[in-house]
Amino acid sequence: MGAIRANLQAVNARIARAAQAAGRDARAVRLLAVSKTHPAALVDEAYQAGQLAFGENYVQEALQKMDALARLPLEWHLIGPLQSNKTRLVAERFAWLHTLESDRIARRLSAQRPAALPPLDVLLQVNISGEATKSGIAPEQALALARAVAALPRLRLRGLMAIPEPSPDAAVQRAAFGAVRQLFERLVREGLALDTLSLGMSDDLEAAVAEGSTLVRIGTAIFGARGMTRDAA
Repeated sequence: MGAIRANLQAVNARIARAAQAAGRDARAVRLLAVSKTHPAALVDEAYQAGQLAFGENYVQEALQKMDALARLPLEWHLIGPLQSNKTRLVAERFAWLHTLESDRIARRLSAQRPAALPPLDVLLQVNISGEATKSGIAPEQALALARAVAALPRLRLRGLMAIPEPSPDAAVQRAAFGAVRQLFERLVREGLALDTLSLGMSDDLEAAVAEGSTLVRIGTAIFGARGMTRDAA
C-alpha cells in the first residue's frame, strides 16, 4: 500500500472515531486534503486512493496543478487569503472559497463567475480568536456580511471557516470551535441556509468534529511535512 493511501485511511479512521465519540455520523464530515506545496503527482496518488476534494492556499500554484490534472474530476477549494486581483481566476476555476471576508470581494466573484458553472460555494472566514495577524472577520460582523453574500446571484453561501489560535489543550480547542458553531447556529436562526462548518486540521480534528465540524482540512497527516515532498519531487 502506498504511503498516501495509508495516510488517507488513517485520517478517515480518526474522523470516524471522533464522530462516533460525539454521537455523529462520520458521513456528515467531509475530508478536504490540503495539497498546498505538494506536487501534482501526490494529488494524483490521493485521487487514486479515492480522495476527490483538495485545498490550496495559493492561486497560481493551484492553477498549475489543475492544468496538470485536468483529466481528473477533482474539486478544488481555495483555503488561503484571496487578493482582489485574483478574483477572476478563482471565480472561473475553483468550486469553493473558504476565506471570504469582504462584500467587495464577494461582489467581484459573483460578477466574474461564469454562467455556465454552478454558483461558487463560499464560506466566511471568522477570526474567532481575535488574532491581529490572522485573516477573517470579527464574529459581530458575520451577520451583515452573510446577508450581503447570500443575496448575490452567482455565489452560494455555505457557512463558516475558522482557524483558531493553536493550542495543545483539547478543552481550549473545543471552546474555540464551539464559539464558531454557536455563531453558525445564530446565523441559521436568522434565516440563512447554511450547511458547512470548515473547522479542524491535522492536530485538532477530533476537537473540531466534537464541536460540529462538517469539513476538516488535513494536509500534514496525509502528505507529510509542508514542502518536503515538493523538494523530494
